[in-house]
Amino acid sequence: MVYFSRLFLSLSLVAASLAAPAKRTVAQVEADIATISSQVTALDNDINGFPASGLLGALDIHSAAGTLETALDQATSDVTATGPLDEADGTTILNAVEAIEPTIINALTSISTKQADFAAEPISGLSALVLVDLQTLQTDTDGFGNALIANAPADLVATAQTILANINAAFSTAIAAYE
Repeated sequence: MVYFSRLFLSLSLVAASLAAPAKRTVAQVEADIATISSQVTALDNDINGFPASGLLGALDIHSAAGTLETALDQATSDVTATGPLDEADGTTILNAVEAIEPTIINALTSISTKQADFAAEPISGLSALVLVDLQTLQTDTDGFGNALIANAPADLVATAQTILANINAAFSTAIAAYE
């Protein structure tokens, strides 16, 4: 009976440690942002290549959006698990996000002008698919941005909020083009 109790206690502790969210590191968040940056660049390139890339290009845009959504979700999870950032780490992460802001805004500005091109493709519903992708990406971007803001040092919050507001303004324009 004592053996069974010890075994049960040991298994319970192992299960509890596996169920607890793993603490993430700032290095992991930085790696996540690097992944987001490369995914944003790929999406921007796909958007800029459309409509010359045709239907396959439109599908590449959808695929790139899905890959970016996954990267944003992972980054949000990792930022949340990392917890509050100190000044140096917060500045490093904010600078990394700030560096990709122009590419994000460029991609959103470009796609907002291409609604008619998507509508002209031989498969109907591509514009609706772009709209769903944009709405999902905005939700995921907000989740990531809000997680960063929640963990940022107080003196960096206003800058982080401004970056998120700029990106959301570009999302609003792009979404409005497809509604």
